[in-house]
Amino acid sequence: MNAALPQQQPIDVRLMNTTATVLFAAGAVLLAAAFSWWAVRHPLFALSGITVEGEVAHNSAVTLRANVAPQLSGNFFTVDLQRARDAFEAVPWVRQAVVRRQFPNRLRVRLQEHQPAALWGPEGEARLVNNFGEVFEANVGDAEQQDLPRLSGPDAEAPQVLAMHHALVPLLEPLDLGVSELALTRRGSWTLTLDTGGVVELGRGTPAEVMARMQRFVQTLTQVTSKYARTPESLMSADLRHGDGYAIRLRGVSTAGADAQKK
Repeated sequence: MNAALPQQQPIDVRLMNTTATVLFAAGAVLLAAAFSWWAVRHPLFALSGITVEGEVAHNSAVTLRANVAPQLSGNFFTVDLQRARDAFEAVPWVRQAVVRRQFPNRLRVRLQEHQPAALWGPEGEARLVNNFGEVFEANVGDAEQQDLPRLSGPDAEAPQVLAMHHALVPLLEPLDLGVSELALTRRGSWTLTLDTGGVVELGRGTPAEVMARMQRFVQTLTQVTSKYARTPESLMSADLRHGDGYAIRLRGVSTAGADAQKK
């Protein structure tokens, strides 16, 4: 028995169905366009305010809105969120901004501020480095009360300099010494300034090599200074760039040398 073939609709019916589909789609597009035109121009959706959340220790919400609002254009539907984000992140102390629309006519922004870990660069520059090792510009006076150390070096090496600082601090604590400044030259040489004013030339090398020299130094410094009736606080300068030892100068002592391998 032969299977029955499906019957095709007459061509005029198919044309009517296609036309109806096209007309329906065109109507939907026109309706959407009309709604968009209405929404873009309706005063209900004109931006009426910005809600600021998150960290605002260095910037008040009122000041932030006043600085950013004039840079925004459009309404709830047309405002450029990326531009709004850039405007907020251009404000001093703002590290990151997340901007969202809040129906029907507001923006909501959540801010993350830089958490300063150290002053950055030569004295007088309005730059700091945050706890992520990122260099940023801000009013240094707002951070001076935190008694921050001063770090310096190529901007791209800021994370490495911050990491070295974090490694040196606990190493010096048993000697009751602190880090006042740490500098990395473009040639890769490290210089440490203690909170007592003493200067330690750490030299060049990988972080592991520099730390190995520093560990050898702190493990023997008390023994060396005691021979001259001094304490580590009397250190004026130290040069750790020698292969088998270091040289030091102490307050009240003309010259002093130390062979770290023998101590």
